[in-house]
Amino acid sequence: MSVDGGSGPLLEARKVSKYFGNVNALEDVSLKVGAGEVTCVLGDNGAGKSTLIKILSGVFAPDAGDYLFEGEPVDLAGPRAARALGISTVFQDLATVPLMSIWRNFFLGSEPTRGLGPLRRLDVGRAREITRNELRKMGIDVRDPNQTVGTLSGGERQAVAIARAVYFGARVLILDEPTSALGVKQSGVVLRYILQARDRGVGVVFITHNPHHAYPVGDRFVLLNRGRVIGDHAKSEVTREQLVREMAGGAELEALTHELQGVVQA
Repeated sequence: MSVDGGSGPLLEARKVSKYFGNVNALEDVSLKVGAGEVTCVLGDNGAGKSTLIKILSGVFAPDAGDYLFEGEPVDLAGPRAARALGISTVFQDLATVPLMSIWRNFFLGSEPTRGLGPLRRLDVGRAREITRNELRKMGIDVRDPNQTVGTLSGGERQAVAIARAVYFGARVLILDEPTSALGVKQSGVVLRYILQARDRGVGVVFITHNPHHAYPVGDRFVLLNRGRVIGDHAKSEVTREQLVREMAGGAELEALTHELQGVVQA
């Protein structure tokens, strides 16, 4: 589902490349992210996913190719510049502090205040209420915003990070393997949060190695292998089984299956 009304992608990478010495980490990688869409970037370890995340989030500058936001070329000076445009990245470590409360983690240095000048002070009540309301929108009913983030499940911590990004104006939300360390049930919870962010008009980039997690929520699938795009499909153009086969290498997977059958029969 897209809510951008066909006005063009929010974020676009065109033939982006990145080199580290003689290593081609990315070569001519292109992708588009529309408002209210989930673009899934799939690939195994070493496919180039981490390098792509760092380019999209402003950590790395591409060595070749173009990076556009709302159709205009941009040259990000760093992650702060990306966030100023509304490009927010949730990395695997989530940037949360386990021993701090949920509401403190939700704001992390951007807490609301009241009063002026030397009388300005933290508005704890408002911060707690905002945290509770924003998490409720994501489907989590927090009874006590004062409880520490470390007491939450992995899926709930992902929800805090996603809700925080959306609240602070994320128009594009980049998620780095958000389900990689979670069980089946918690992964399902996180996938629901991804859909809720999409339904609020956010363009989501879902980085994952798991096509079974990507397919239920994705609108477009970009497959990477050794830094190159090996597939780019709209959901209507591909089945989950085809994604699995393409990621696994197609003919290579068939050859391995045949070999294993021979071993079992022997």
